[in-house]
Amino acid sequence: MSMQGWQMLRSLSQESDASAKLKPGTTKRVLRYARPYRKPIGVFLAMVVFDALLVIATPLILKEIVDRGVGDKDTRLVVWLAVLAGVVAVIDAGLGVVERWLSATIGEGLIYDLRREVFGHVLRQPIAFFTRAQTGALVTRLNSDVIGAQQAFTSVMSNVVSNLVSVLVIVVAMLALSWPITLAALLLVPLFLIPTRILGRRLAGLSRGQMIENADLGARMTERFNVAGALLVKLFGRPDQEDREYAERASKVRDFGISIAVQRAIFLVGLTLLASLATAVVYGIGGVMAVHGALTVGTLLALAALLGRLYAPLTQLSSVRVDVMTALVSFERVFEILDLQPLIAQAPDARPLPAGPLGVSFDDVTFRYPTADQVSIDSLQTVLSADRGDGQTVLHDVSFEAHPGQLIALVGPSGAGKTTTIGLVSRLYDPTSGAVRVGGLDLRDATLDSVRDRIGVVTQEAHLFHDTIRANLLYAAPDATDAQLEQALRDAHVWELVQRLPHGLDTMVGDRGHRLSGGEKQRLAIARLLLKAPSVVVLDEATAHLDSESEVAVQRALDGALAGRTSIVIAHRLSTVRDADQILVVDRGRIVQRGTHDELLAAGGLYADLYRTQFRDAPVGR
Repeated sequence: MSMQGWQMLRSLSQESDASAKLKPGTTKRVLRYARPYRKPIGVFLAMVVFDALLVIATPLILKEIVDRGVGDKDTRLVVWLAVLAGVVAVIDAGLGVVERWLSATIGEGLIYDLRREVFGHVLRQPIAFFTRAQTGALVTRLNSDVIGAQQAFTSVMSNVVSNLVSVLVIVVAMLALSWPITLAALLLVPLFLIPTRILGRRLAGLSRGQMIENADLGARMTERFNVAGALLVKLFGRPDQEDREYAERASKVRDFGISIAVQRAIFLVGLTLLASLATAVVYGIGGVMAVHGALTVGTLLALAALLGRLYAPLTQLSSVRVDVMTALVSFERVFEILDLQPLIAQAPDARPLPAGPLGVSFDDVTFRYPTADQVSIDSLQTVLSADRGDGQTVLHDVSFEAHPGQLIALVGPSGAGKTTTIGLVSRLYDPTSGAVRVGGLDLRDATLDSVRDRIGVVTQEAHLFHDTIRANLLYAAPDATDAQLEQALRDAHVWELVQRLPHGLDTMVGDRGHRLSGGEKQRLAIARLLLKAPSVVVLDEATAHLDSESEVAVQRALDGALAGRTSIVIAHRLSTVRDADQILVVDRGRIVQRGTHDELLAAGGLYADLYRTQFRDAPVGR
């Protein structure tokens, strides 16, 4: 590796070391996750301890074979002791299988618990969280970090306990056999401890850095590998530049991996060397003692065998800090997600929206977008310094009322605040001040389930999961029958299309529905809305990017979907909202005009300007 590469690694490791300290209370919090598994953990640890006690059995049996069996030429004793050694080996193997089963049960159970908790918690975050977070980084938290966290309860826990018991039992046995040789061999032990603390801090820091870089690499792949990202790369990307940028990120992961592997290798080679030197000391001193009759040959062989078994657990215990820190860092990264409280939460005394037709009212609503610190964390995003200031105020004292069954249209230039307004109706956000009421109830006092059930939304770009048409429709109404699905598709004027598809309702729509046209996706989204049968319908420019033929088909579907329902519609094409009960003209976060189509044309102003721009050849008033 080049000098620049080593300098980069050194700076990265130093930076990571500085941040490697865990937050207070992390360990105690980790232990709470062990409570549901107390019994299997107890059994697991008991078996680990018993297995560790067997470490000294074979060397002691070897001593008896040499001293009593071979020394006394007792063939029968040699055979029985050899059989006993075989039985010990079988028991040890059986314990290993059971321990592995218990370890897997505990570890996989913990992974299941953590994944469910993190997945559910992430889905409860506001939309602003997803607009900032990198998808790949989120996926890494649910995969790599969760798996790293469970190691604290399996491999790390078992290694610490078994190795600690093994070291204690072996040292006691060696002291009982010959304390002078044992003390001579243990004089080298402090050499294990000197590099351990230094290396432990560095490897923990490098492991943290590797996790961050892996998450960044995963985020880039996630963005490029979905259909929309791949299409953008095909149309505008430069393959050579993409290769270079990917290689740069992958090289950071590679360099971290090399540095971790090299430092671990140097450490393990050093420990192996020390173990070999200690073995030489035992054979040297013990051999002299055996020559002079102060020690039996069997005892010497047992000491050498025990020493060989001593340095393996000592080696693992010396790096236990690294393993523990790595596992705890994974837990800490998972806790970062769980500690981010959703901005949209259900009030303790929340009640359902009232039954029957629902009206919508805005009372002096002001809204400011949340800041980065409120909705996300640094490790999931690339945070610009400007993002850390106050959120931008996008709505100012907005008031209007939509009576049950009315159609309210929002029009205005891009960036005026129209989408933000309808986001408040579906409670994607809560107002900074003022109140949004549906059926006379402040949405902050309504149950989240009733808001989802009674308010339906069709967005500008309808999203479909990479699944069948049936599954995408049932997402809105899991208990819907085939007859209900067919009726919804007929009402959305898309049933004939579905019938022509190779597998009908069971046709796969592709990633984000890319196997369908824009108009077809919108009509399927309207069918999904009809299955939900909401009392309030919110449309965000549902026909904005469609060709004329598709727009006509979607508009026919919308006419049926809006009939009898309170509707709030955003439209750039003013021809689609001429018959609205009230048109609200929004500009710079304020309602600057309101009235019917004819009233607004007669009054002049922004609406008339927008109308003339779209219909230059048509006389005003038509």
